[in-house]
Amino acid sequence: MTEGEFIAKIANFAVKDMQLTKVPASLTIAQAALESGWGSSGLTVKANNLFGIKGSGPAGSITVQTTEYINGKAVKVNAPFRAYNNWGESIADHSDLIVNGVSWNRNFYSKVLGASGKVAAQEIAAAGYATDPNYAAKLIQIMNTYNLYQYDDKSMGGDDEMSAEDKQKLVSLESEVKELRALIAALTDSRDTLKTGVQEQGQSINKLTDRVTFIENRAVMNVPAWAEAAVKAATAAGLLDTPSGGSYDFYRILTVLNRAGLLVTGSKK
Repeated sequence: MTEGEFIAKIANFAVKDMQLTKVPASLTIAQAALESGWGSSGLTVKANNLFGIKGSGPAGSITVQTTEYINGKAVKVNAPFRAYNNWGESIADHSDLIVNGVSWNRNFYSKVLGASGKVAAQEIAAAGYATDPNYAAKLIQIMNTYNLYQYDDKSMGGDDEMSAEDKQKLVSLESEVKELRALIAALTDSRDTLKTGVQEQGQSINKLTDRVTFIENRAVMNVPAWAEAAVKAATAAGLLDTPSGGSYDFYRILTVLNRAGLLVTGSKK
């Protein structure tokens, strides 16, 4: 499983759980990635346990050898770890721990709830969730590298939640946009020269155009609230004549292009 596939698989669970518990989705995804080795750990593969929580879970438990510190010495011991039927159950259990704290302090992780991804990472580390002194920095690095903060924006998906397949397509589109953006950044001449340079990349542009054409031919819909800014930018740039009547995926692409800063009118000479 690639890192992109891991994010696509876990994102829906993390976002839905965030809407119920206020545990930032970016934190959930980053912790799961770090604790499970991007879904490759034996505990995750065998028991759907993403966070290494001990005890008995909805699907029972499995015994795994782990390292415990007794009188300051590292000792290998066998311990039971919770087993789950799916990742959603593992995420819900993790959030329950953050929401309800520990037996001696029910507000132990309260500063994590409703916080931004970076703040949540710092607060959960400060509360002693892990003994690694670089725990917060590692979580934030994952958040920054994969822009996990986008999943904290609940308005991004509105009431029509994106599927894992849609999110994977969006990741691919964002990758294409980054390549185009790198090309544009290298050009310093006028808008006409910029247009000529982009046109010379015929194969890449044709592929993107074919993709857009395919998406535009799918079922139409009114402009969703989360895409209004992108539609306005595209209309102002003269790239869009009819704002409404596009498809769900079409508005997704416009939103990605707008966030990349590609829907601009440029200065007139």
